[in-house]
Amino acid sequence: MARKIILTCAITGSIHTPSMSPHLPITPEEIATSAIDAAKAGASVLHLHARDPETGRPSSDINVFRQFLPRIKDATDAVINLTTGGSSQMSVEQRLSAPAELAPEMCSLNMGSINFGLFPMKDRYADWTHDWEEEFLENTRDTVFKNTFHDIETVFRMLGDAGGARFEFECYDIGHIQNVAFYLRQNRIERPVFLQFVMGVLGGIDASPQSLMYMKETADRLLGDSYAFSVLAAGRQQMTLGTMGAILGGNVRVGLEDSLMIERGQLAVSNAQQVTKIRMVLEELGFEIATPDEARAMLGLKGADKVGF
Repeated sequence: MARKIILTCAITGSIHTPSMSPHLPITPEEIATSAIDAAKAGASVLHLHARDPETGRPSSDINVFRQFLPRIKDATDAVINLTTGGSSQMSVEQRLSAPAELAPEMCSLNMGSINFGLFPMKDRYADWTHDWEEEFLENTRDTVFKNTFHDIETVFRMLGDAGGARFEFECYDIGHIQNVAFYLRQNRIERPVFLQFVMGVLGGIDASPQSLMYMKETADRLLGDSYAFSVLAAGRQQMTLGTMGAILGGNVRVGLEDSLMIERGQLAVSNAQQVTKIRMVLEELGFEIATPDEARAMLGLKGADKVGF
């Protein structure tokens, strides 16, 4: 039988700003429509952030989440994965406020603090749609994305213990895999763990085949058969390293949160376009895309009927 691959689509994120692409979903209506279309194209999991509908700035407002989550849930059976990362410029309390109340099946969880440098991107643009954008990017020169051990354990309590969520453990560098291994040894997290190798963010590991091999070798050594992994490559390596990850036995994440492009020099017009492209590549290689229910079984999720939205 062909191996099933969990295909995650990250719909909007908090990295790119509205001036960078007219296709970046901003409003609740746009986020919902883009997510539903990505699910129809084959995404098993939808990774979701919120944005201020007026300005496009990353938002932690639960009322904004509530404007798109029920619509997505009603229109598709895709797994909904909510961010606990929000934005590097939000406090931990802001980042956790919405997912703690909404009790999703799955959440992202950054496995350590990291420099999160977006400031080089501002040099690529001259005209800004909103006043906040250039300053937001420049502020990352002196911003640490904070997720201490205390913060990580708070997420475990608020979302795992209290809400029954399982986690997409986002590993931006080798040390983050070490942190997952520590909590596994402490029996604080359940097997199998699901790692997302996040590659190409300034401050973390680079997006290269060599780094992907290093991350996998480290996870194999520390976690053995207690984990599954997925590959997220920011920017132009998105499709290439995602495909390499699948060949190495992993899963794949695409989406406009991670890359605005569909090919060199050409903006993607939608999340669904990226999902369609990577799905075609994977199926041509002999893999099958997991259905949402197959993904739930593979990840040990509680089910869509047990969420808070």
